[in-house]
Amino acid sequence: MTMQSLSNRQARRIALKAQGFLPQMRGLKRPDQRHLAAIFDSIGLLQIDSVNVLDRAHYLTLFARLGAYDRKLIDRAAHEVTSLSKPKAYFEYWGHEASILPVALYPALRWRMEDAARHQGLWGGIGRFAKENPERVEAVYRTIEEQGPIGVGALDKERKGKGAWWGWSDTKIALEFLFWSGRITSAGRQTFARLYDIPERVLPADILAQGTLPAAEAKRQLIEIGAHSHGVGTEACFRDYFRLSPKDSKQAVAELVEMGVLEPVEVEGFAKQAYLHKDAVIPARAQCQALLAPFDSLIFMRDRAESLFNFRYRIEIYVPKEKRQFGYYVLPFLMGDRLVARLDLKANRQEGILEVFASHGEPKIDQGKVAKALIAELEMMVQWMGLSDIRIHKQGDLAASLKQASAG
Repeated sequence: MTMQSLSNRQARRIALKAQGFLPQMRGLKRPDQRHLAAIFDSIGLLQIDSVNVLDRAHYLTLFARLGAYDRKLIDRAAHEVTSLSKPKAYFEYWGHEASILPVALYPALRWRMEDAARHQGLWGGIGRFAKENPERVEAVYRTIEEQGPIGVGALDKERKGKGAWWGWSDTKIALEFLFWSGRITSAGRQTFARLYDIPERVLPADILAQGTLPAAEAKRQLIEIGAHSHGVGTEACFRDYFRLSPKDSKQAVAELVEMGVLEPVEVEGFAKQAYLHKDAVIPARAQCQALLAPFDSLIFMRDRAESLFNFRYRIEIYVPKEKRQFGYYVLPFLMGDRLVARLDLKANRQEGILEVFASHGEPKIDQGKVAKALIAELEMMVQWMGLSDIRIHKQGDLAASLKQASAG
């Protein structure tokens, strides 16, 4: 049988639809929990990151899909422990890095917790500390069991810097081990700092009662979610979504092909074998417009972004200033079905200004058209963030067009 071939444009549109970029969602006056659930059905998870130069990554990922929504929508869903009659719908754990995930995925991630409890799959310093300091770990757990929900500040009575890892205290390292191994979970956040408690007081009893899925089944489920959220991609794309191993991923992909969930396809611009998810749809048009946070799930895998959009993107947060090419916190701009520009942004909260430190367009774009769309996006962001104005700096080839569009 001849393998189906997809053009690069078809693959882009499949990917955008799979990732929840729908014009009708952005046109909502007041998105609610149903719309949030629809986004999670598309993207599977929200990556969390501590960088707050513009806004938290998970807020920005939702803004890209919902427009000017109320942040309390995700705060309440993810960070508030509700009553037993209204169980928690989302939880925090390691998905694609630290993530907010639907609570239904908890059983599929228990294998990762059990591996962590055996000091496997952890960042090296955490596992080593837990092996060498079991009494300290148990003391922290008992305190949380007795006093939770509680934050690291209340737990940690030691001088900061005693820990051997990133300047973390021993208490902080013990917390990370307990969190990774599933013995404690996040019961919410205060000023972005986690409050910890035992799962029995946070997560729905029926979810906890399900126990642990067999590892092979759980990993296949995670690969299938990754494939669904991609629409079309390679085995490496699907593997990266939940940070699985090549061995586990290749086996799961082969099984999903056998089950008819995935179909091998050829994609223009892809050097490796691609797979199409059975639920993937090729939209006739892509009416997308969004600034993408560096940790947006559309661009998790930089090689895929380059293959799909001919857009090379790298995070430069950890690059010395003099060596940065585009800026510190750079957001690609999605317009139609292309990534057409990138902006280095910062929320200057003291002055109420959205700073556009640099603006660069891709080759062969209509700069006037792109600048006009960008100004509309920036104005919506300013309103959503409670700022008052935009300041466009002169760095970048798109800056002059942006200033002109801003002037009306």
